[in-house]
Amino acid sequence: MAGKVTKAELIEALHEGRSLNRKDIHGLIDSLFEEIKTAILSGKTVELRGFGTFEVKLRKGRKKARNPKTGAIVSVEDHGVASFRPGRELKTAAWSVNPEAEP
Repeated sequence: MAGKVTKAELIEALHEGRSLNRKDIHGLIDSLFEEIKTAILSGKTVELRGFGTFEVKLRKGRKKARNPKTGAIVSVEDHGVASFRPGRELKTAAWSVNPEAEP
């Protein structure tokens, strides 16, 4: 897959051709991310139709897990994991992406 897109690049893309300034767009994006984070950390599911769903899933702990860096056996408690499930439209669109094609 080709590179990555940063938040600054998203802000610039949203700024082009619109009357909003970069500072307002930056504040809006930060607020959106903060609202999503607050919602999922309080146990809610955030569903953005056509895009996907953000949620926290419970991952069961294990008594015998291995630290991949040191190889030591450790115990891991039950814990939450942030999760994203793409929506139908995003899944369908991603299906046709050719990872070997150059942008």
